[in-house]
Amino acid sequence: MTPSVTIIGAGLGGLTLARVLHVHGIRAAVYEAEPSPTARAQGGMLDIHDYNGQLAVEAADLMDEFRGLILEGRQAIRVLNPDGTVLLDKADDGSGGRPEVLRAELRQLLLASLPAGTVRWGYKADGVRALDDGHYEVSFADGSTVVTNLLVGADGAWSRVRPLLSAATPEYAGQSFIETYLYDADTRHPVAATTVGGGSLLTPTEGAQIHAHREKGDTLHTYVVLPKPLDWFAAIDFSDAAAAKARVAREFDDWAPEITALITDADTAPVWRPHYALPVGQQWDRVPGVTLVGDAAHLTVPNGEGANLAMLDGAELGKTLAAHPDDVEAAITEYELAMFARSTEMAVEGVEFFENLAIDDNPGQSLFSMLHGTEQT
Repeated sequence: MTPSVTIIGAGLGGLTLARVLHVHGIRAAVYEAEPSPTARAQGGMLDIHDYNGQLAVEAADLMDEFRGLILEGRQAIRVLNPDGTVLLDKADDGSGGRPEVLRAELRQLLLASLPAGTVRWGYKADGVRALDDGHYEVSFADGSTVVTNLLVGADGAWSRVRPLLSAATPEYAGQSFIETYLYDADTRHPVAATTVGGGSLLTPTEGAQIHAHREKGDTLHTYVVLPKPLDWFAAIDFSDAAAAKARVAREFDDWAPEITALITDADTAPVWRPHYALPVGQQWDRVPGVTLVGDAAHLTVPNGEGANLAMLDGAELGKTLAAHPDDVEAAITEYELAMFARSTEMAVEGVEFFENLAIDDNPGQSLFSMLHGTEQT
């Protein structure tokens, strides 16, 4: 019988793995640094794709519950030039394969699908070491340890498990997000609400960009993309919300005010999210009894695929372990070969797409086709 699996990290990848293992009758324990499921906000909207993320949901036997999380209308898309010219304005007609859900609600769905006690909260991994007998010891910040012979790192960009497999470390990718929120947008920020529309706003320019999502509860979530070095951001006092918003907005002085209002009128202090990435196509030699899923394995700059790939990683690893109950190494080898190929393909395609977008004759249409998986005319 396949031994129980120790998973470090209760993000979407680790929880999908635990759920798929549970579906197949395999025990798992998930160790998470956060003290509780609600200890911090879990981010914004996710579009869950029919060619990867939804396949993971199906493998987890949660498709009916997933459909209940979908925010109708959020596949609408508006694409604007910096001067406010509308390049594309498409309503959500239900034909796209990327329904939008809130990350926090999707994570809660996965948590609720697991047996009580599967996730152990408040266990921050400090380090992992291989023992002489083929087992691994994970040490936690509180001084406790756990020993396992089947370890999965689902612990994100700064994975403590990754060094068992690879010497690669994330490097700053040369750009960052600045996040802001506008609340009660239709009544308190009607111009910005109209500018964003019912779904997503995108500005496909070469360099600085402003994008936004309409989330649940009449909330606009803005992502300002700035290709600046780390020291540029470090010089901003983000504890002074007004000054930070003004400094970021200065990068868009020649943009239409209805777009820059997403920065200047924000109801929250701007939050800096630097982007880090692992080398594209990184692989490692097979090490018995340990592997990685999600960002721990193939961290890239945001390209719309990260959460989907993490969930598919978890689902595919769970399925291969169930299919090879007497040969864990065969299962992990099968999983890793497929994971290496698909994550590299997605990373390369993402880089090429966004590099070409700024010089595209019809960037609005190209974005729509990419996001909806169709060739619209």
